Amino acid sequence: MTSKFIYKGMDITLDTYEKIRMVVELIAEKENVSFDEAYELFSTSNAYWCLQTPATLMWAESAEFIVDEFYREKVA
Repeated sequence: MTSKFIYKGMDITLDTYEKIRMVVELIAEKENVSFDEAYELFSTSNAYWCLQTPATLMWAESAEFIVDEFYREKVA
């Protein structure tokens, strides 16, 4: 079984995966942790859920915006 992210008939799977990678790299750099540790932090967040839900359009935002949302969520 393959998982694909589709938005209005357009396959955005690669876009979504690349955005996740960029966001995790930014978090790893900011937190001074490994990529894997940063991924664990991000994967439990609402920002990650939104990024994987095409209808939210989070996949179209910049990695920096998504990182800001991740930290805003942690403060709230």
